[in-house]
Amino acid sequence: MLKINDLHVHYGGIHALNGITLEVPENKIVTLIGANGAGKSSTLKSIMGLAKTSHGTIQFNGEEITGKPTTHMVSQGLILVPEGRRIFSNLTVEENLFLGSYLRKDKAEINKDLNWVYELFPRLKERLWQMAGTLSGGEQQMLAVGRALMSKPKLLMMDEPSLGLAPLIVKDIFNIIKEIHRKGMTILLIEQNAKAALEAADYGYVLETGIITLEGPGKELLVNDQVQRAYLGDHK
Repeated sequence: MLKINDLHVHYGGIHALNGITLEVPENKIVTLIGANGAGKSSTLKSIMGLAKTSHGTIQFNGEEITGKPTTHMVSQGLILVPEGRRIFSNLTVEENLFLGSYLRKDKAEINKDLNWVYELFPRLKERLWQMAGTLSGGEQQMLAVGRALMSKPKLLMMDEPSLGLAPLIVKDIFNIIKEIHRKGMTILLIEQNAKAALEAADYGYVLETGIITLEGPGKELLVNDQVQRAYLGDHK
């Protein structure tokens, strides 16, 4: 579905991505883990056309999308849940959700998806007329995911969905990610919470200072000594 080949991204003198190659197959969860500054968010920004690529190619469903505008990515079904949620705090929960469907014309299907989002996130249904800025951090993250689902994505990309959330809420968020995946959603997950990400993922990549240093099935990376020492707090 998504194929990245030899991708390089520079910010001034900083070589943020140094020739990364990765693939996200259809109906799979793929995770990209790494420390702060490893280049995880730069990867998502380059896919969405928010960061200019210096070299390399990005293909989505067989189409070369490198350098195309963000609006094109969205119209093709590439949807990003950004780090920090980026909800519209001065709009209601329901208004935020309907904004996710702004490119769609299928009103019956939009309402069907709205009901699905409310099934996934009952707390949002309880607060549909509440101003989004008054929600808790966990509820705002749920809203950001729900808004993305309202666009009917072909590939859902999530940038640090667990960041700053309490452990119980993190567990809820990852349960929702697994539930969305069971419905057939393809997901690219960017996470610092390596344990939760690798437990959920079919396949994972480890990114260090712009270079992919390890890759493999999520469960294999979870027990990899190098990954355990660097990301799972195992200092044997």
